[in-house]
Amino acid sequence: MKIGTHAQEDLREIIARKRLEIEQEGLAMWGYGGNTCHPTTMVQPFARDQANSGHRIVLAMEPMDSKHFAEPIRAEEYSVDGLQWAPVPDGINVLGSRYALCVRDLREVEDEVDLSMTRVALGNSKGKIGSRYVRGRVDKACLEVTAGAGPDGSALKRIGLVAELIEPYAVFLKN
Repeated sequence: MKIGTHAQEDLREIIARKRLEIEQEGLAMWGYGGNTCHPTTMVQPFARDQANSGHRIVLAMEPMDSKHFAEPIRAEEYSVDGLQWAPVPDGINVLGSRYALCVRDLREVEDEVDLSMTRVALGNSKGKIGSRYVRGRVDKACLEVTAGAGPDGSALKRIGLVAELIEPYAVFLKN
């Protein structure tokens, strides 16, 4: 996932706020938008499958310059299934987002991921090489790491932040 300024809040401020949420609430909700990682059709099935296979689910985030200046409106309710809604805990603030990933263990890193060694895990693009999928307007995906590089060779992306995805993995939000 690419990350940066969001809802008029600088990335440094977001990271500090999310760390405090994890410390105080045991998790943070990392807001996002877009249907490539829809909560019930993409993220939850992917994460459950990975967890059932004994794999840890890592959210790898690539910092970038962004100009997301939407209104910083706090989500008041969340839903795992889009049908039953509950209040967002007072200690968690998700601003200007339709969806959120549930995370803990948020760490800054200096790492790289080779997207040519990943494949889209599910959906219409299942099996597509990650470097061919994550480009242009597609800035997030549910990817599995594979053994060999794709035909395009290396496609390194700088990773500056990682977190562990935890149940319920992804949720819907509303104000």
